[in-house]
Amino acid sequence: MNGHNDNTAPPRTGMRRVIPPWEYRNLRAWARLRIGAGFAKVLAGSVLLSLHAYGWGALFLVAGMLAYTFGSWEMSVARSVSARA
Repeated sequence: MNGHNDNTAPPRTGMRRVIPPWEYRNLRAWARLRIGAGFAKVLAGSVLLSLHAYGWGALFLVAGMLAYTFGSWEMSVARSVSARA
């Protein structure tokens, strides 16, 4: 009755706990997407700063830098996983 169910996934460890499973399966693609989105947000923020919309420009710059940083972190996780495999 309480036996092992083949439909359940094994317990996740390490980075697999932080990153959702559907994203972890294609981690490099998601990391590239985040880095590209970060670049686009920084570009939009710099355009807004040139138009003297300082509040919106700063918001886009910060959001872009966060997206780029998170994407870079995910790319480093993807590299470390493939090195172990």
